[in-house]
Amino acid sequence: MKRKFRYLIAVIAVVCALSLALAGCTQQTSRYITSITQVGGNIVAYYSDGTSQTIGSAGGEFSLEDVYEAAKTIEGEDYTYEQFLKDYVQVETAVDNSKAINRALASSVKFYTEFSETAPREGFPMMTEQRTGVYTGSGVIYRKDSDYTYMITNYHVVYSQYANSDNGSTKIAKRIHCYLYGSESQPAPSKTQTNRYYTTYEYDSYAVECEYVGGSLTNDIAIVRAKTADMTAINPDFLVAEFADSYHVGQTAIAIGNPEGEGISASQGIVSVADEYISLNIDGTARSYRSMRIDTAIYGGNSGGGLFNTEGKLIGITNAGDGEDQSINFAVPLEIAKGVADNILDAFGDGSGGSVSAQTPTLGVTVTTSNSRYVYDSGLGYGEIVETITVQSVVSDSIAQTLGLQTNDVLTGISVGGVSYALNRNFDISDALLTARVGSEITVTYFRGGQSQTSGSYTMKASDFSAVQ
Repeated sequence: MKRKFRYLIAVIAVVCALSLALAGCTQQTSRYITSITQVGGNIVAYYSDGTSQTIGSAGGEFSLEDVYEAAKTIEGEDYTYEQFLKDYVQVETAVDNSKAINRALASSVKFYTEFSETAPREGFPMMTEQRTGVYTGSGVIYRKDSDYTYMITNYHVVYSQYANSDNGSTKIAKRIHCYLYGSESQPAPSKTQTNRYYTTYEYDSYAVECEYVGGSLTNDIAIVRAKTADMTAINPDFLVAEFADSYHVGQTAIAIGNPEGEGISASQGIVSVADEYISLNIDGTARSYRSMRIDTAIYGGNSGGGLFNTEGKLIGITNAGDGEDQSINFAVPLEIAKGVADNILDAFGDGSGGSVSAQTPTLGVTVTTSNSRYVYDSGLGYGEIVETITVQSVVSDSIAQTLGLQTNDVLTGISVGGVSYALNRNFDISDALLTARVGSEITVTYFRGGQSQTSGSYTMKASDFSAVQ
C-alpha cells in the first residue's frame, strides 16, 4: 500500500511561505511525498526516495490543484481530483460557535438591583454613609409560563450585606429590573429627589420590573421572576435556556454576561477544573463554595450570567474571578445551579408570593473519602476524578439508619424519586438530595463485605426537610 499524505488546509489557498509537513499513516512500498516547502522562488515537493519536484512559483499563492498535479505523478494520470480529495486532503476549519452564542444571547438578561444602604464611604472605609446602592449583574431565563418568566442569577447579585432598615426587613434588593439582550439601557438618577441620602432612579420603557422568588446564599443561586407579558412586550422572541446533562475538563465554556456593566456580550474559553472549592464572602462570613474553574474571561457584572457549551446549553452560572489572574475564573456547576433552581421553584408552588429557600433532607450519615484518582475513558475522550466514599458513622433514627446503612459500607449510588445517581465524589450525595421532594422514594447502593447491595426504600416526609441557607 502506498503511504498517503495529508495536506492540512486552513484556508482555500495557502500562502506559499508556509512549510507544510505531510504526515503518513501506513507502511509505504513506493515513492511518496514527504513535505512541501518554499525553496527560493519556488514551491518544491519532496519525495521519500530523496528526489524533489517544483510544483509552483513562490511569487504568489499555490493552489490545491498544484498539489493534485504532484500527486498524479505518483498515482498516475487516471487519478481523479475527487479521489485525491478523498484520499489525501484533510480540511481543518476553525470551530464556529456563533450559532450557540446567538442562541444563548436570546435567553440572557442583565440586572440592576437597588438597596438602601449604610455602607463604608468610598475612599474613607472607616466612615459610613447612607446611600442608594445600585448594582449590575447578569442572568439567564430558565422557565416561562403564561403568567411569569423565571430567571437564574447569583444570590450576591440580589443581596447586599450593607442593606439597612430603610431597605425593609431584608437584605434582598428593594428594586430589581432586567433588560433583554438587544433592548438594553440603564437607569438614570431622577431629576427630583425626595431624600438627600437616597438617590431615586428612573428606568425607561425597556426595563422589566422583577421580584425576588428565593435563593440560597450558601450556593450563590437566586431566582427572580417577571411577568411574562412584560417580557414579551419587549421581545416576544426571547428564549428559555436549557441545561446540559454534564460537563468536563477541556470543554468549551462560553460566558454570556454584562461585563463592567457595559452591556451583554460573549467570551469563550474552556473548563479548566471540573470541581474545586473556593472561599467567597457574600454576607460578611467567608464560606467554602464548590465551583467549576474556567479560563473564560469574566469581569464585574458577569455575575449570574450563563456559562454555555457549544450546543448553547447551560453548564453553569458564572459567579467569581481571581482578581490577580484573569485566566482563573469560576462558575456554579450545573448540578448545583439546576438543583437549587428547580428546588426553589418547586417549593414556590402556585406563585402565591413570599420568598422561599431551597429545601433538602438530611441523610444522617458521616462519610470519609479515600483513593482519589483520575479515570480516563478512551471511548469518551475525557475522564473524571473519582474517590471511594465510606460510611464513618450513622445517626440514630436517621434516614440512613432506616435504609440499613452501616459503618464501613462503601457507597456507590443513590436513587431519588426514581432517578439514579452515581456516587463518585462526596458532594454527589448532596447534589442528589437537592432533587428530593416530599413523597420521593430513596434507595442507596453500596458494597459491604465485598458484595454489592441495595438498601430498602424510604419515602420522604415534610419533616425530613430543612431550609438551605
